[in-house]
Amino acid sequence: MERMNERECEDKREREDENANGDAGLDALVSGTNVPQGTVVLAATPIGNTADASARLIALLERADIVAAEDTRRLYALANRLGVHVNGRVVAYHDHNERDKSDGLLDQVETGATVLVVSDAGMPTINDPGLAIVRRAIERGLPVTCAPGPSAVLDALCLSGLPTDRFCYEGFLPRKHSERVQYLRTLRSERRTIVFYETLHRIDDAMADLLDVFGPNRKMALCRELTKDFEQIRRGTIAQIRQSVIDEPPRGEMVLVVAGASEEEADAAVPASLSIEDLAVLSIDRAREDDLRIKDAISQVIAEHPLADGSLANRKQVYNTVLAMKE
Repeated sequence: MERMNERECEDKREREDENANGDAGLDALVSGTNVPQGTVVLAATPIGNTADASARLIALLERADIVAAEDTRRLYALANRLGVHVNGRVVAYHDHNERDKSDGLLDQVETGATVLVVSDAGMPTINDPGLAIVRRAIERGLPVTCAPGPSAVLDALCLSGLPTDRFCYEGFLPRKHSERVQYLRTLRSERRTIVFYETLHRIDDAMADLLDVFGPNRKMALCRELTKDFEQIRRGTIAQIRQSVIDEPPRGEMVLVVAGASEEEADAAVPASLSIEDLAVLSIDRAREDDLRIKDAISQVIAEHPLADGSLANRKQVYNTVLAMKE
């Protein structure tokens, strides 16, 4: 019995030592002992759930000499939620000034300063500022590294249930309907899973265009409010998700994940390479067969035969060719 007690005591001491070492390791990490000097650090911030902030992010916020933030007010709000005091100089670093400010920040890096770059949410450079300073750091031979973390793109991709082995990220869809449709047409034959961002105000129009370009049966997921209390993943076909947007308009920030084209869809999506003369002949035939004005026939034919890059042929050129043929 005495030997058992000794063994239990020894095991307890070992467990206490392990816990103490683990706590010491975490304390050392958060205290900033691993913050690199003379380096640009891109750090991911939470996309919704504050608890996703990493120990490295906390250490960097406390110990970086300069914090370049997309929105300084949001930075301080995050620091308050984390219970962190930002000791370094804070500067605004956003889409409108990042090119102008990058060299000044890198001058400080050359003197040994740690420059931390953070966006409002997620990873800098992914639809957020950061690319300019990375490029200039590379050109100037200065070190740049990442403190990785939350990413709406990867979260949505993982939760979509669609293939993740090959995917492409396309950012925000164009604002205007015509540009959005043209852009989507260039992706009809894309075999990889496609990830988009979209806003609350444009989701209805975007879903209508996805339905028009990709058809009703392509699988997709609409992911909203990721990592937040009201996180929601809608999965189904494009037609089903489109209807859900009509019946129950989603709120908050959204990521759209669309399945890549099947082999049959990819082959069918490759547009025929029609010349201006070909389009003119088709337009004349359409006008005769459907009793249309030639201008209306031209508009229909052009819309049905986009060019390889998804754009549409010049109507004026087709119209002039039609006139020349009639003469």
